[in-house]
Amino acid sequence: MNIARRTSAAGVIGRGVLAGLGGTVVMTAFQKLVEMPLTQRSESYAPADFAQKVTPADPRTPQGRRRLNYATHFSLGMMWGTAYGIAAWKGLRGQRAVNTVFATVYTGDVLLNTALGLYHPTRWSARDWAIDVADKYVQAQGTGLVFDRLLDPARQR
Repeated sequence: MNIARRTSAAGVIGRGVLAGLGGTVVMTAFQKLVEMPLTQRSESYAPADFAQKVTPADPRTPQGRRRLNYATHFSLGMMWGTAYGIAAWKGLRGQRAVNTVFATVYTGDVLLNTALGLYHPTRWSARDWAIDVADKYVQAQGTGLVFDRLLDPARQR
């Protein structure tokens, strides 16, 4: 069902932003409770690195850098949710929406961070790729779940 006639783009995209926040909570829990204990990798500061590269943010303490990392982590997740909201507004739902948004946003994420000199994917091991893809795919799945099950205005009619 095309909900564009009944619900504004801003309303659907706003719900997408909230779903992205929820998806980021899911991803963070997955990382902390499943992926990091299995892989034994330490916490990533890639979000903080990104923020410091594209904004004047320059935390002076480890606690400040950690706060910047989490603020950026959740902000980027909400941007993924924006993409999901746009997809939903155009009529995509479920796995088709999740996979479309994931492919589009993940590709953009890798290309942008590579262009900024923050990522070096040609040097990544298969393990590095697997961790990055899995974590971000969990985020995409969480965003889709929150939107489709809890926030979708088409379900509420």
